[in-house]
Amino acid sequence: MFYVITEPCIGVKDKACVEVCPVDCIHGGQDDAQMFINPDECIFCGGCTLECPVEAIYEEKEVPTKWKHFIALNAAHFE
Repeated sequence: MFYVITEPCIGVKDKACVEVCPVDCIHGGQDDAQMFINPDECIFCGGCTLECPVEAIYEEKEVPTKWKHFIALNAAHFE
């Protein structure tokens, strides 16, 4: 199980989630439209969800239907 960052992050990229992540699994460079969570590093602590000011982070199984494609986008970022 891991968390997925979805559409509300696009263009915002507030890094409050990065600051609270105990395992530094949230990544995103200057050229990325959003931040991404590495599913192999995420320990599923939930700290990022509480800090996200735009409510863009969901448990994989809880991602709203309209944003389900972000699960694959997130995984592809780390391939």
